[in-house]
Amino acid sequence: MNHATILSPPELARYARHIAIPEFGIAAQEKLKRSSVLVIGSGGLGSPLLLYLAAAGVGRIGIVDFDRVDESNLQRQVLFTVEDVGQLKAEVAKKRLQKLNPHIQIEIHPVRFSTDNALELVRQYDVIADGTDNFPTRYLVNDACVLEGKVNVYASIFRFEGQVSVFNYRYADGTRGPNYRDMFPEPPPPGLVPNCAEGGVLGVLPGIIGSMQASEVIKVLTGVGEPLAGRLFLFDAASFTTRILKVPKQPHTHITGLINYEQFCGLNTEPAQPVRSISVQELAHLRATGAEFQLIDVREPYEYGIANLGGELIPLHSIEEAATRIARDKMVIIHCRSGQRSAEAIRKLQARFGFDNLYNLEGGILAWAREIDESVPTY
Repeated sequence: MNHATILSPPELARYARHIAIPEFGIAAQEKLKRSSVLVIGSGGLGSPLLLYLAAAGVGRIGIVDFDRVDESNLQRQVLFTVEDVGQLKAEVAKKRLQKLNPHIQIEIHPVRFSTDNALELVRQYDVIADGTDNFPTRYLVNDACVLEGKVNVYASIFRFEGQVSVFNYRYADGTRGPNYRDMFPEPPPPGLVPNCAEGGVLGVLPGIIGSMQASEVIKVLTGVGEPLAGRLFLFDAASFTTRILKVPKQPHTHITGLINYEQFCGLNTEPAQPVRSISVQELAHLRATGAEFQLIDVREPYEYGIANLGGELIPLHSIEEAATRIARDKMVIIHCRSGQRSAEAIRKLQARFGFDNLYNLEGGILAWAREIDESVPTY
């Protein structure tokens, strides 16, 4: 039977390989054209996710990302090139995707996804794809999706391992599948799971997992295939093994509104002992005036090789064993990449050895490169 399609002749030619699949056909392709997806994060996972959703013909794609392209992103964020360094990721992504497929609409939201805008952003799209890399935002994405009745296609990566699942999926009988809180009712303790900048990630891994995430989005939008609802897919690139775990729906999981997710994840509680700090401008002044102080870098040796401020390298994991190398008779300034690990080092030294002359460099190497010396590489 002839079908009056909403697809133009150029679109029919473009999507011919989709349409040729008996289980897919024109009907599924038209569903993609009518659909909308909000992708939160255009980095490691977002890059392949956005590329394949755009190429597949999803009619309207929203991008939430306030970050700018950094050279260290290029190891895995294949949307971007060297020429894009310093530019807003969302703007670069839009230009790239429009060149890939002029038949779709790209909307950008160059803002931080927060409790102030989450519900309004989620409300505007059919499906949400979570490409974020931190626990507060993951819980926020999940809760916003549950409150707005949206499907949350989730993925995460770390070192050699990746995860994919479909949360809050609506079954044929109208019931909803499990959500992120059914799988992880509570976040891990702060600092237990490092982020990708600290723990690392195999560059090709987000390409693998992000493509799987795109596949799940397409399945949800078209109704073709069986989505990973109620299941968690696990992939280990090092051993090339996979597992699928069942995710049961917990009857006690009730989401009534958005909360303070930083506090929920234990990230904005006051430390047991105060940590004094010093700005990069103050450090620059101390150097310029020849003041006496000790500078300690608690990053890893490979990070020190990329960029350093000339400090003494004592990695965080060995800081307590090296306590005798730390001066007590003058100011000691401790730094890392962003200020998080150095603050942890100070707390350890104060708690165990009673140091009272330690100062954390606010913003670490990143702040120094941004505000004092732009020639210092960031990563």
